[in-house]
Amino acid sequence: MRWEQVYLAGTGVWLADRTNAAAAVAAGAYDAGEHAVNQIHSVSSAAAGGPDDLSAPEMAVRAARTALRRSGPAAERITNVFHSYLWFQGAELWPSAAYVAQHAVGSAVPAFDLLQQCNAGLAGVELAARQLQGGGSDRAGGGEAVLLTTADRFAAPAFDRWRAERGMVYGDGGTALVLSSSPAGATGRLLATATRVDNSLEGLARGAGFRSGPEREPRPVDLGARAEEYFRAQRNMRAATLRTAEVAAESIRVALADSGTPMDRIDRVVLNATGQQRLRWQLEHQLGIEEEFSNWEFCREVGHLGAGDHFAGLNELLETGEVGEGDRVLLVGGGTGYSCTSAVVEITDTSGGCA
Repeated sequence: MRWEQVYLAGTGVWLADRTNAAAAVAAGAYDAGEHAVNQIHSVSSAAAGGPDDLSAPEMAVRAARTALRRSGPAAERITNVFHSYLWFQGAELWPSAAYVAQHAVGSAVPAFDLLQQCNAGLAGVELAARQLQGGGSDRAGGGEAVLLTTADRFAAPAFDRWRAERGMVYGDGGTALVLSSSPAGATGRLLATATRVDNSLEGLARGAGFRSGPEREPRPVDLGARAEEYFRAQRNMRAATLRTAEVAAESIRVALADSGTPMDRIDRVVLNATGQQRLRWQLEHQLGIEEEFSNWEFCREVGHLGAGDHFAGLNELLETGEVGEGDRVLLVGGGTGYSCTSAVVEITDTSGGCA
């Protein structure tokens, strides 16, 4: 869908200190073969009892405060908060979005948890854009704004960041993005988004069956084992793999077309933070671009931030000055379920957006 008056007002990221991947291999925590294939250098990893010992929602609040500070007048017009995550948020049966909203923008702003796995951040962008372009109450003629946040802390023993999924290492951190219906103070413009799904692929993350409740003695999550269980039941691994690629390719194609942007007009691409082997396949077969146009160098330093890879990747491009006025950035999501949201953003002004 093409968007006419949806603007990127500000971004923010909070990341834990890095843990070296080679050191994790030496300690037996990370498989040496995976390390060789993935080429991940380090991962953002919060240490218990350390200065970065925060819950996931606390990380989101820190990122949100940075994004709001950078958002200028949009920070005073937040009408909704959408908070996304993959893993435990610090308490059971608890709406963590309410905590993020309370500590970032106040007690009276409606807040909602969005759970679409690794695609949730970009899916939230599309939902927020629909709300902003759809109208609603206008605050003193200045438009409306939506705060989107993500956060996860993949803590042991229930989650083993190094072994939960082949081709990925999971990192801890919070991210935030403010979308606004007003161009005042904006750093970018959302040109288009496109979401495509195939719900028949949900079993890739579930496995072949169901459980009545959490296990009494939690074992670390093993997403690879669940996928293998699903493939054994379906007896068609190739078809499922090809179908996920088709869903993503269609999402990319439509987002580019709706934004009026051919692929050779894209200056940078932000993808899910996978290992190098997975990323190279996507770059070569879906996008036809070289690695240096992607966010790989950032990904290999911080790991996979759950739903937050795209906000963090865009924030990094802005903070480092790797994009400038007129540049267009393609963001490509993807989350088990299976869903993929792609978005095209045009950078309009970087003079104050990362101060």
